[in-house]
Amino acid sequence: MPTHAAETEQPGVGAAAKQVAEHASALAKLELELAGLELKQKAGAVGAGAGIGVGAAVVALYAVGFLFATVAAALAIVLDTWLALLLVTLGLFAIAAVLALVAVRLMKRGTPPVPELAIQEAKLTSEALKSDGNHHH
Repeated sequence: MPTHAAETEQPGVGAAAKQVAEHASALAKLELELAGLELKQKAGAVGAGAGIGVGAAVVALYAVGFLFATVAAALAIVLDTWLALLLVTLGLFAIAAVLALVAVRLMKRGTPPVPELAIQEAKLTSEALKSDGNHHH
């Protein structure tokens, strides 16, 4: 009789283990689906935020343009309008030229984009390993 009870328990345990595995698999699938939905929702929010951020940048750019127009209008009080506009335009070109020069200098400092210090260190390490190998033989 005890062996018969043991035989009936094993299929019960096996079936229970199978059910647990099936439930775990179903849970894992649900969690993956939830994670996918959450990522889609977050990606949508990030995309919407990026779009609104680009819109803000465009509006800010127009605002800067109107700021320069205001400067020209203020100068037009004491100068002819064409002269006020010309002075603001020349001032903007001067600012652009200075920024371009700074950009070129920074780019020259960063080129070529090769990690020279890391390469030099790797060569030194390689030479040290080779020389250590020669001393041991």
